[in-house]
Amino acid sequence: MAELEYQETIGGLFRGILADVRQLIRDEIALARIELREQTTRAKAAVASLGMAVVALAFGVTFLLIAIASGIADLFNWPVWAGFLAVSVVLSLGGWMMLASGRKQLRAVRPVPEQTVQTIKENSEWIARRLSSAKR
Repeated sequence: MAELEYQETIGGLFRGILADVRQLIRDEIALARIELREQTTRAKAAVASLGMAVVALAFGVTFLLIAIASGIADLFNWPVWAGFLAVSVVLSLGGWMMLASGRKQLRAVRPVPEQTVQTIKENSEWIARRLSSAKR
């Protein structure tokens, strides 16, 4: 039996490898798109559920506050408006304190990821050095 010897050129091997890499990248991108679509569908369902929960909670809290205001007015024999005023003052004070706290926390937020920017600068400098030394 004669053995068939198949020899391919180095250029042909590189072209084959590049074609395989391109196909692999295309397949990975297609898979990522499918996964993103699935996750988007899940996220939409979760957002819809959360939206309904927020609406239900808003109505619940509103009626609870009305009941508390009416109860305070009844408990102290005040007019109903005074009960609502008491609840409004307490809520306003709490809201004001949360607003001040949130503003303080927001001042500490850095919108630009400093460590990532530094790493990108280092990487680009390293690549530039490599490219300049490869040209020599």
